[in-house]
Amino acid sequence: MKKIFVGNLDFGATEEAIRIAFEAYGAVERVSLMTDRDTGRSRGFAFVEMTDSHEADQAIAGRKQFSISSPCDPLRSEPRLLIRSLDETDLCQRSDPLGKI
Repeated sequence: MKKIFVGNLDFGATEEAIRIAFEAYGAVERVSLMTDRDTGRSRGFAFVEMTDSHEADQAIAGRKQFSISSPCDPLRSEPRLLIRSLDETDLCQRSDPLGKI
């Protein structure tokens, strides 16, 4: 599965319209249209999760053809944070400046 960031969306774009545009390239697992938590209004971007990585790459390559209420810009989504597990030794070493656990 591959996640795609879709930016520059018109505020009137819907999850269904985004899904239809990306299904032209393959199976879409999920569409997440980001909205403002206070107003519920679209924030102008979304994430599309496609089942097949090759189909997702084709969708990104064909991005000049997308127009969901206005021209949009799909890009490969990369994780921002790497979270690793810490063992007890790591926790003790990291907490020494703050006091003993």
